[in-house]
Amino acid sequence: MEALANLRNVGISAHIDSGKTTLSERILYYTGKTHAIGEVHEGEATMDHMELERERGITITSASTTVHWKDKQINIIDTPGHVDFTVEVERSLRVLDGAILVLCGVAGVQSQSITVDRQMKRYQVPRLAFINKLDRTGADPVPVMAGLEEKLELTVVPLQLPIGLGDQHKGLIDLITMEAVYFEGEHGDKVKRVAIPDELKAEAQAARSGMLDSLSLFDDSLMELMLEEKPIPEDMLHKIIRRHTIANEITPVLMGSAYDNKGVQLLIDAICRYLPSPLDREVFADDISNDGAETPLSADPDAPAVAMAFKLVDETFGQLTYIRIYQGTIKRGERYINTRTGREVRFSRLVRMHANSRVEIESAPAGDIIAVVGMECASGDTFCHESVNYSLESIHVPEPVIELAIAPARTSDRDKLSKALNRFSREDPTFHVRVDHESSETLIAGMGELHLEIYTERIRREYKVELNVGRPKVSYREAPTKVVEYNYKHKKQTGGSGQYAHVVGRLEPLPEGSELPYVFENKVFGGKIPTEYIPSVDKGFKQILPKGPLAGFPIVGVKMILEDGSSHAVDSSDLAFQICARDCFKETFLRSTPILLEPIMKVEVETPTEFQGGITGDLASRRGLIINVERRGVTTAILADVPLSEMFGYATEVRSMSQGKASFTMEFLKYRKIPAALQEEVVTAAREAAKK
Repeated sequence: MEALANLRNVGISAHIDSGKTTLSERILYYTGKTHAIGEVHEGEATMDHMELERERGITITSASTTVHWKDKQINIIDTPGHVDFTVEVERSLRVLDGAILVLCGVAGVQSQSITVDRQMKRYQVPRLAFINKLDRTGADPVPVMAGLEEKLELTVVPLQLPIGLGDQHKGLIDLITMEAVYFEGEHGDKVKRVAIPDELKAEAQAARSGMLDSLSLFDDSLMELMLEEKPIPEDMLHKIIRRHTIANEITPVLMGSAYDNKGVQLLIDAICRYLPSPLDREVFADDISNDGAETPLSADPDAPAVAMAFKLVDETFGQLTYIRIYQGTIKRGERYINTRTGREVRFSRLVRMHANSRVEIESAPAGDIIAVVGMECASGDTFCHESVNYSLESIHVPEPVIELAIAPARTSDRDKLSKALNRFSREDPTFHVRVDHESSETLIAGMGELHLEIYTERIRREYKVELNVGRPKVSYREAPTKVVEYNYKHKKQTGGSGQYAHVVGRLEPLPEGSELPYVFENKVFGGKIPTEYIPSVDKGFKQILPKGPLAGFPIVGVKMILEDGSSHAVDSSDLAFQICARDCFKETFLRSTPILLEPIMKVEVETPTEFQGGITGDLASRRGLIINVERRGVTTAILADVPLSEMFGYATEVRSMSQGKASFTMEFLKYRKIPAALQEEVVTAAREAAKK
């Protein structure tokens, strides 16, 4: 148990370009895992091991590694910042015990910072905030902390104060020990603690008083010592900060510049001091053998093993499955039950990962994160010792909002393309593949243009398949707007036994914002429709949901109530009721005055202030609704809700409007009703395409 108390499973998450991977590289260097610092801008980052990541300077897949600091073992996952790869962050946070939220000292809380914070709150992950890039012109931690409090509603407790900002950033003041800390040597290896310079003492004292005031709201014994003006032991402060960080009541804030090698060692100390070990987290599983009753798991290495697969990577020699062990010990060569399939699986090879390299291990205890080689399973599967039958809560997966048609340039490459699509759809739950049976086109769907662009590029490079790629298409939704009653009879007589089914009921729109796209309610009494055919009616209704009768888009927001009907002793069957329900749904849905819903994206554009007017006007011309315009030093951040259909090719447009100086991020926000004139255009275009 002592080893478990010294284990930390942490993730590094942030908005794109906040310096996550640069920070990861510094942590690897200072903990002795690497002997040279890999720079992102030079394409040398250890954690960005994929060729595409190095070329583009962005993180596409989460990478994990294990480092040691003093007496602690830290399993680190570096996650992507780009919203198109949000599932990588989602599944990493699902299995981690703590997280570091990295923020840019100039830009502060940005759109993806808000998304990451929402994911951390969903899985109740305690976090530290690290304000990075204090060496940049315009950096200031004060408005960044204000953003954390206002936008993320966090209770922030700054533990440090910067000594200088921008090109004057020299070091930090530690508000707990009340010392000035400098980082000397070529790579800031030597941490030097000295007395606080006289000119900063008053500011440091005021900042420490603010920190103590914040902490005293959570701890009566600290409040007493402050009222009695007695000295406060360092050890007591560390314990208070740790206790309330783990309880998600406070967010300690640390500062520095990863690129400039300042503040990273103090952050590693804070990870070890304040973030939870597996023993500090409460984890519950559903006991399948006991009607899904919630059961606490214990991080006891001797208890029956329970682990969760949270990430899959298909490789030449089989699937690599990343697992988090919640209870018991996983041993090489032993067999475990996949509780989703009920099948027994042998864990033949266990490895500990460092980016894309690995070390073979014999076993791993509760609390650890490792990978299993050559095992077939799906993301989110739970594995248990045969003596228990538990299921862990699965990972939240957002629905894709954009799709495009792809085909191999050469017919001979069809098999290779099929292998690639099969692999990527298993690895990434937000990457969907389907075949349109009318046009025979292969359609891929994802979270955005970049998401699909990366996958098409990976198919070309990794599978040597030249592709013909269609134009991106918006994934609209069809929804009813009014209650419609139905009374539909399916009758077919062609010699011998015929087909007979009759359904009566009504279609109702679901309330706006309903999480379920479809609800079926059975109100048939007195056996008018035999009980065995009720599921057939539900099945028939469901068959229409993926492709609505209005324009061939998925149907959402519909409730089908079955109230009456009739059957025939000889001619009624499962198939007859399925066909009847299917045809009934089509006919009824078209009478419900259906509308199209379009995906609305939350767009944040960062631009030099002189280009603000042009960019704002352009967003408005794209049917965008400007939500907020915020000055951030010499730049301006424009937040707007814009329909996805208006955002294709925006990256090129925004660059040309700003002389290449503006950048933007975009994430799915919600579905909203499309204007009537545009609906007519989309429906007509979809029907024309279906005829071809």
